[in-house]
Amino acid sequence: MKRAAMILTLAPLALAGCTATGGGAGPEPVRMGVDATCNADTVQDRLGLTATADLGAQLLAATGARTLRWAPPRSAMTMDFRPDRLTVSYDDTMAIDRISCG
Repeated sequence: MKRAAMILTLAPLALAGCTATGGGAGPEPVRMGVDATCNADTVQDRLGLTATADLGAQLLAATGARTLRWAPPRSAMTMDFRPDRLTVSYDDTMAIDRISCG
């Protein structure tokens, strides 16, 4: 009986750590608009070219993407889909082997 009373007394204290508090809301979520699209179809002719910053800027402009993500060989990438992101993968020789949106 004494043990049950102690558990009932301490339970609210244990749950207090689970409640949300103000102030630490974290970063704002990314909001996608209608214009946040990427189309990589028109840049597939750049496969095999050397990955450079200048080429990355050209790819961004040609695809309509807002952000560019370089994907080096043997690197882990998040699998989240972002319609405004262009992903450019390249091999060990810096040759582009994949251009995709998402």
